[in-house]
Amino acid sequence: MTTSTTYTARAIEPAVLAGLRITDDAGRPCAPYTAGSAEEGSPLRCCLRSIVPGERIALVSYAPLRRWAAANGAAPGAYDEQGPVFVHAEECAGPPAAPESYPFERSGALRTLRRYDAEGRIVGGRLLEIPADATAAFDQGFAEAFADPRVALVHVRAVEYGCFQFEVRRGA
Repeated sequence: MTTSTTYTARAIEPAVLAGLRITDDAGRPCAPYTAGSAEEGSPLRCCLRSIVPGERIALVSYAPLRRWAAANGAAPGAYDEQGPVFVHAEECAGPPAAPESYPFERSGALRTLRRYDAEGRIVGGRLLEIPADATAAFDQGFAEAFADPRVALVHVRAVEYGCFQFEVRRGA
């Protein structure tokens, strides 16, 4: 089994999290609560790990492409989506500095690796059913994506709910 990653899974940036913990990308105020068994195992996009019951969390609306586009002078148009993500209600340590695997890589889970160009428009995608060697499969999927010179970033999303999982950028 592969034990290191070739690409960097990016969590939501700390400055963005600070804003989302006040008002989310849909303009709603943050409403923290204590996680129960219903949230157990759900992904936290601030630190790229699963929720543990008893943690203070918030479900916020997040527009990952919108934020990337604003920082890069892109105009994604209709591809600018927002959706629900879980984050810690207060600042956390963030993801590990040198992760040994990609986050949320449950064997058998379905993911889509959605490719975006420098304007923030979709230029392809790939369905991935996570195998036993998830790291190698993700590495291969990202290598395929970035082999296309138009691809600037890839969003990993859960197929079942369409939820944003994490982002990988060219050269990062």
